[in-house]
Amino acid sequence: MQMDCPTEEALIRKRLGRLPEVSSMHFNLMQRVLTVVHTPDSLEIVLATLRSLDFSPEISDAGASLSAPATPAKPWWPLALAGVAAVASEAASWFGAPAWLAAALALGAIAACGLTTYRKGWLALRNGNLNINALMSIAVTGALILQQWPEAAMVMVLFTIAELIEAKSLDRARNAIKGLMQLTPEQASVQQSDGSWRSLDLKTITLGSVVRVKPGERIGLDGEIVAGRSSVNQAPITGESLPVDKTSGDAVFAGTINESGSFDYRVTAVASNTTLARIIHAVEEAQGSKAPTQRFVDQFARVYTPVVFAIALAVAVLPPLLLGGAWHEWVYKALVMLVIACPCALVISTPVTIVSGLAAAARHGILIKGGAYLEQGRKLRWLALDKTGTLTHGKPVQTTFELRTTEADAGAGLDSIRCRTLAASLAGRSDHPVSRAIALAAQADGLLQLAVEDFTALAGRGVSGVIDGVLYSLGNHRLVEELGRCSTELEARLDTLEREGKTVVMLIDAERVLALFAVADTVKDSSREAITELHRLGVQTAMLTGDNPHTAEAIAQQVGIDEARGNQLPEDKLNAIVSLSAEGTAVVGMVGDGINDAPALARADIGFAMGAMGTDTAIETADVALMDDDLRKIPLFIRLSKATHSVLVQNIALALGIKAVFLTLTLMGMGTMWMAVFADAGASLLVVGNGLRLLRK
Repeated sequence: MQMDCPTEEALIRKRLGRLPEVSSMHFNLMQRVLTVVHTPDSLEIVLATLRSLDFSPEISDAGASLSAPATPAKPWWPLALAGVAAVASEAASWFGAPAWLAAALALGAIAACGLTTYRKGWLALRNGNLNINALMSIAVTGALILQQWPEAAMVMVLFTIAELIEAKSLDRARNAIKGLMQLTPEQASVQQSDGSWRSLDLKTITLGSVVRVKPGERIGLDGEIVAGRSSVNQAPITGESLPVDKTSGDAVFAGTINESGSFDYRVTAVASNTTLARIIHAVEEAQGSKAPTQRFVDQFARVYTPVVFAIALAVAVLPPLLLGGAWHEWVYKALVMLVIACPCALVISTPVTIVSGLAAAARHGILIKGGAYLEQGRKLRWLALDKTGTLTHGKPVQTTFELRTTEADAGAGLDSIRCRTLAASLAGRSDHPVSRAIALAAQADGLLQLAVEDFTALAGRGVSGVIDGVLYSLGNHRLVEELGRCSTELEARLDTLEREGKTVVMLIDAERVLALFAVADTVKDSSREAITELHRLGVQTAMLTGDNPHTAEAIAQQVGIDEARGNQLPEDKLNAIVSLSAEGTAVVGMVGDGINDAPALARADIGFAMGAMGTDTAIETADVALMDDDLRKIPLFIRLSKATHSVLVQNIALALGIKAVFLTLTLMGMGTMWMAVFADAGASLLVVGNGLRLLRK
């Protein structure tokens, strides 16, 4: 609980780093979690070392959430008493009271609020660490030696107040995802073996249990509806504004809200493994990973403090020795510089900003797996997209039916209804999306399927089977050519339909093509808006699909894609990403939703998984997971990345700029110690507040 900022990290890292039993450490300051890799049977040594630094380590349960509680409340009266004493010391000095009175009041103020700082400072110095507590302890002690009683007291009081405000501000950033954790209820109504219903703690509910949800209730666990229907508000997980209608067989997710109606669902994931739990875990892990800017700032800070300390030492010693300056004046200037030397504001600015950006994205249904991807998003210049399920709905529908029989065939019973019934009977035995579209269209028109004998699936070509003693086939262009049923006129018609972005299959008997069915996967309206917005942001787009080039080109024209590539196998998609990356130093992204997209998603600089809600693999492997199927989330991600980068630059400039101004004022003889505290603490509060602005994006 005492590990609040990089001050504590540096102290722990230096002390534990000396232990031969410790091989590595990973700090998650935002969640106050330290992961130590150590030799077996040396845990007590690690814990004892941490306790010697005045920390109270608590071992977390395996798989438990990392989210730390807020900073425990401390009694306010010692700080208030210290403030009154410091002001009284200042007044005593101002009105010419005896020096011993000002000194006594100042020492009382420091004792009331500064003992913790002194204890931390002594521990830091003993371990060779120049953190803010060590620097502040030296500065206040120096002021007391110089008999600057009121100033020493006021500096300690101001520093303590600033630390308190900063801790509260950091708690707000630290708890940015706490709202996610509170989305699920503590209990749910579970059906018992005798048919009765009983409220149980979510953690005790097992897989396969049946849970009942009432209108207005939050859903506690992931599951599949077995009875009832309702509309469910999925905005807490996906960010989508409209409720989604749910009925038997549909999936529901923990943290979503049952708007109306009541239903029962069978649990498909225990409390620790729901979609919401995996999202929380992913965000926590992302908080713990350092973004490039944060790594740079950490390295800079390691150099900055020792350099400023050396300059302060030189300022205190060299002018009096070499130039005959007054020791009192130059030592005081050096003490002011020591207060300014702490890089706290600079170091804390990056994690607060990154965490705020990650939390803002999560609220919109965008799960970003680390600060590196959040920073990199603004540089995205090429975005490759899968077609089916990404740009399109992924549910083909029958758009065209053409009967190709003669009048004599019609007289023999081979009319449009007969041909559609034959095709639907064959299609009904296949699980291919095109077959399903033909079967559903026939079903919608009330056509009943016939019995099929000797059914055969023809890999990559279609299906065949015997109906009423006659062999029929339902297949694509390739099958028609293999059977020798193609003609110049049919080729021309197929070419026209394929150029319109349609997939064509044909019903064939032993002699000829009886009917032609065209199926198309409809484009999402959101896809057109997303591509337009991406172009506006300077991102070029490419579509990579396994469909034929004609279909690829037709869909690309509909949505405004810059480049379309058809007949893409998984290795072809991977090679396409490699070639786009080779065109320059531009960042390349890939959007997909299937296993066949996995190699390309892994190779891209940023992999976006579509519709990740409820999908273990997508949440675990994607760099950025879009919790619903809305491509418009990608332009939102890019804008958030740009806003985050802008705030990072502002914070670094603020932190360094304020310190530079006060260092200059000090060297010119215009800086005072209380001004230095404002420079340090004020800069910290400014950068934290500025970073938290992203939560409103």
